Amino acid sequence: MPERARPRFPSVYGIHEGAEGLLDWSWAEERLGAARNYWVCTSRPDGRPHAMPVWGLWHSGAFYFSSSPDSRKARNLAANPAVSVHLESGDEVVIVDGLASLEADEELLEQLGAEYTRKYSFEVSFTGGRPLHVVWPRVVYAWLEEDFPATATRFTFPAE
Repeated sequence: MPERARPRFPSVYGIHEGAEGLLDWSWAEERLGAARNYWVCTSRPDGRPHAMPVWGLWHSGAFYFSSSPDSRKARNLAANPAVSVHLESGDEVVIVDGLASLEADEELLEQLGAEYTRKYSFEVSFTGGRPLHVVWPRVVYAWLEEDFPATATRFTFPAE
């Protein structure tokens, strides 16, 4: 379970002190699991940002998405695994900062392919060489825009 606290944002944002109003991790996970589209943000080798929408899965505490090895985002991740993933909503915000790697567990890949097919009604298999990236969160930010100062929450995951 991640540690829950207030984000370290500049004081100009008026974020409340104390724990009242902090969001629960289950709130963030529900939105991560239910989302249809996600934005994956990587860095090009020269440092310029690169953001792309993807389909994906939130599964067992990590985010999974597919990308051709020749795509800009996959090449960026091969050079620098640091990544941010966020949902489309600016009203119910969840932003995952973490590190990406390629998933290799064939049994898990088979399971995720079935989940992906159910979620998107799009037949896919991640076994047999189709790459699937996994993003393990380091820090997750979440808030409700309608009550940002009270709900702004930072979830920090232990380093492994």
